[in-house]
Amino acid sequence: MANRTFLPSRLLLLLVFTCFAFALQAAPKLAYKLAMPEPQTHYFEVEMHLQDFKDKYLDIKMPVWAPGSYLVREFPKHVEGFSATSGSKKLKAEKINKNTWRVYTDKSRDVEVNYKVYAFELTVRTSFVDEMHAYLNGTSVFMYPDKYKNLPSEITVEPYGNWNQISTSLPIIGGNKWKLKADNYDILADSPMEIGTHKILNFEASGVQHEVAMFGDSNYDDVKVVADMKKIVEECTKVFGEHPVKGKYVFIIHNILNGGGGLEHLNSTTLQVARWSYQPENSYNGFLSLVAHEYFHLWNVKRLRPKPLGPFNYDAENYTNLLWVSEGLTSYYDDHLVRRAGFYSPERYLDIITSAINNVENTPGVKVQSLAESSFDAWIKSYRPNENSRNAEISYYSKGALIGLLLDLEIMNQTKGEETLDNVMQNMYQKYYKKLDRGFTDEEMQKELEKVAGIKLDNFFRDYIYGTVTPDYAKYFAYAGLKFTNLNANSQEVALGATTANQGGKIVVTNVVRNGSAWNGGLNVNDEIIALNGYRITEDLNKSVTGRAEGEKMNLIVNRDGRLLSIDLTMQKNPNVRFKIEKMPEQTAAQQKIFQKWLRIQ
Repeated sequence: MANRTFLPSRLLLLLVFTCFAFALQAAPKLAYKLAMPEPQTHYFEVEMHLQDFKDKYLDIKMPVWAPGSYLVREFPKHVEGFSATSGSKKLKAEKINKNTWRVYTDKSRDVEVNYKVYAFELTVRTSFVDEMHAYLNGTSVFMYPDKYKNLPSEITVEPYGNWNQISTSLPIIGGNKWKLKADNYDILADSPMEIGTHKILNFEASGVQHEVAMFGDSNYDDVKVVADMKKIVEECTKVFGEHPVKGKYVFIIHNILNGGGGLEHLNSTTLQVARWSYQPENSYNGFLSLVAHEYFHLWNVKRLRPKPLGPFNYDAENYTNLLWVSEGLTSYYDDHLVRRAGFYSPERYLDIITSAINNVENTPGVKVQSLAESSFDAWIKSYRPNENSRNAEISYYSKGALIGLLLDLEIMNQTKGEETLDNVMQNMYQKYYKKLDRGFTDEEMQKELEKVAGIKLDNFFRDYIYGTVTPDYAKYFAYAGLKFTNLNANSQEVALGATTANQGGKIVVTNVVRNGSAWNGGLNVNDEIIALNGYRITEDLNKSVTGRAEGEKMNLIVNRDGRLLSIDLTMQKNPNVRFKIEKMPEQTAAQQKIFQKWLRIQ
């Protein structure tokens, strides 16, 4: 038996405590200080304090995109004056790629990094500061030490002048609203801040406190906005059966001249609203639809998500075929939830659906690009439209919403009105987010739909998700006792298939529709229209072709890059559809049940 040496128990306890204390003391710590001392120059000043890192060098990174907005925006292009010090000693720092700065610590355990960020783009995806307020998205302002994304951090905000409000979902430290904490970088990146003198409204819904940060003058009514947003929150929560937020949820609303759109975050959202659009009713209901869309993301995409959308790679694109689920199904639910909350009548909701179908089916790209392709190529196409986009692309938002509608009706038909798309969303939320804590795949999405519908959906996915087959809308609406007709089916109207605009007194082509009269005749975008059939053109060319017959010949003289060209066109029938949805004169009991279930008619 080997010899053993035993330490006295008190000495052993002291040794263990000392080692534990040293380990705690040596754990890396990260803190940020955010200042905006000269907001009129549009700069944020950021200080990172990195303590007790043992690395010979630290790679400090900034994301190149913002989750929820699928475009590489190259945020590091706005960074200036990057430097690193340890006490009074300047440390060597060099930029090693477009979004990484390498800091050589020189054995220093206390490193301070300083940089400035130019922020003068007020969108929901970017950051902005001026003399009125500051708004920031974490990905475009805060850097992080590579390999340490899971490290918690503290953030100290130094507001400018008399700014006395800060709205963010980040928890505060010690009751001081200017001192915040983030459990990791993903949380920090996903928690926007509004700083200034904005108005704050509060309400409780679904057992959760909600804060509404209202920036900018507007014509909203405090009491009405709060009451109606509360209804939307409760309707969203009913879909999933529970609310995931443990602290508070924050709406940041920018009321600006030409606002529109939103961006979802883990426990908050940012909305941009045209400042006078809270009236009349139709415009106001559009605002509620935006609220519903971004709030629904609280579950669908921020928690229930496709596999590639988390954990995020902030350095490059994160590709998925499933944005039609994350954004498209959410787009289906936004107006549907406004209907459920009682803001849209059934008739008004059917009008909205009709307009949505007309818009999608009159986009030539719907026959070119599939929903899966639209999702995957969002990074290079969706946010970069050009004059040919409508001919070559379809939005995963708009077509995805229609696919959600068809799936909902199919599920209700197959289950005799007992199950809906809600059940699929509930099941997937419980399974993939709460139980498995991971994203879902393309195959799993189809299987979950099939499980609730009780049928195979191979043909549906082949034709409508991965293909470009026009859906049989009439079949699906018939499930709910609705008649679906194309009012243009027998129309003999012709169309030029191009749009023009008056640009400084010149009639210039701005869009040419695939396979239309102008397309087949060789008319180009940017052509200046000089004459039609020998006569000078001084107004929209479409007015001059009204009433012409299919097959009629026309001659155009155009200026193309300084050359005068003669172009012969043959007028073709207008291919556009104009659908109408109306109740069938007589509905079966099964149709009535689905009709009432779908439109939530009591």
